[in-house]
Amino acid sequence: MKLFSLNGQVAMVTGCNKGLGQGIAIALAQAGADIVGVNRSPADDTRQQVEALGRQFYDITAELGSQAPSEIVAQAIAQAGKVDILVNNAGIIRRAAAVEFSEQDWDDVIDVNLKAAFFLAQQVAKHLIERQAPGKIVNIASLLSFQGGIRVPSYTASKSGILGLTRLLANEWAGHDINVNGIAPGYMATDNTQALRDDPQRHAEILGRIPAGRWGTPEDLAGAVIFLCSDAARYVHGHTLAVDGGWLAR
Repeated sequence: MKLFSLNGQVAMVTGCNKGLGQGIAIALAQAGADIVGVNRSPADDTRQQVEALGRQFYDITAELGSQAPSEIVAQAIAQAGKVDILVNNAGIIRRAAAVEFSEQDWDDVIDVNLKAAFFLAQQVAKHLIERQAPGKIVNIASLLSFQGGIRVPSYTASKSGILGLTRLLANEWAGHDINVNGIAPGYMATDNTQALRDDPQRHAEILGRIPAGRWGTPEDLAGAVIFLCSDAARYVHGHTLAVDGGWLAR
């Protein structure tokens, strides 16, 4: 359906060598987009799957949180010719009680999850405004954008920040035909939740609260991300869509 087609679009996805980011990149490629992957290490498996769909994959190796976002976006434009879509997916997590949480762990998480996301969005928006082209920015938030959680103070702070930042950027850039929205994944079976799934008590508590009765998978985000990156969402601004198996409705 043309309304959901991304043919001719270039999507930059951070943290797409595995997990949710890989699922997002593959979904966007299935909808017709070429992909620029930004990762700490080569995303060979993602490249193979994207290219198998007949789409281009441009691989950029970068350390988010330390490498200048302007350099990363410039590399993307140099390789792909343009950027139409940005998905700020890359994220890290550190677990410790708030009374024991270190300043280094705080800074590491905020730098990647919040600071890098903002400045990448800023650079992509500048590029789109200079081109006078419409664009889409999707920030990956979290259930902890809406709830407090435990033992993840910097992660909760960063994802709460992403929720507010998504709204602010939507307010500023909607007039430039740039849609800024978010997706808040529920409890997903990824590396970030491995510690929870390995803890029998926490695993049972979490699963018992999910109305859908299962942990999510990267494929569960496909429809939401294609929607928010397509013309179907052209009048959607500043919204963060929970894809959580019903968790927040409980």
